[in-house]
Amino acid sequence: MSAMTTEKKIAPKAPEVPKHGGEVSRRGTTELVTSRGRTSIADAAVRKIAGVATREVEGVHNLGTGGARAVGALRQRIPGSSGRNVAQGVGVEVGERQAAIDLDVIVDYGVSIVGIAQAIRGNVVSSVEGMTGLEVTEVNIAVDDIHIPEEEAEKTRVE
Repeated sequence: MSAMTTEKKIAPKAPEVPKHGGEVSRRGTTELVTSRGRTSIADAAVRKIAGVATREVEGVHNLGTGGARAVGALRQRIPGSSGRNVAQGVGVEVGERQAAIDLDVIVDYGVSIVGIAQAIRGNVVSSVEGMTGLEVTEVNIAVDDIHIPEEEAEKTRVE
């Protein structure tokens, strides 16, 4: 009987790649297309990742245009529905190795729109690239509205 040795394969560390502005980010070394096969990632999966990553940023009140938010509010009230749509307000174009993301965002009153846009881009790029291995080529952000808490309180009183 020969002694068998088990060898653990350790994934190589992701190389550090400088980003715009001198920041350093970790890029995954895993390719989606290899000699052993191809990994495809659905648009819906990337939309959900981007939606959750956007909502994680402080100062983001909601996502989606007025019509999409109204439909989402109705869907939440229907018994047995799946609830909140985390991909609402997110559009993506996914290729074999790259993704472009469009976001419709509602921000809280008083936050810097420029600052929140930078924070959103950073979090979305980091999350999508980290989870999927896709290169995010752009994150386009449209600030659709500003959330003012007094307006919401007044709406509930009127209803």
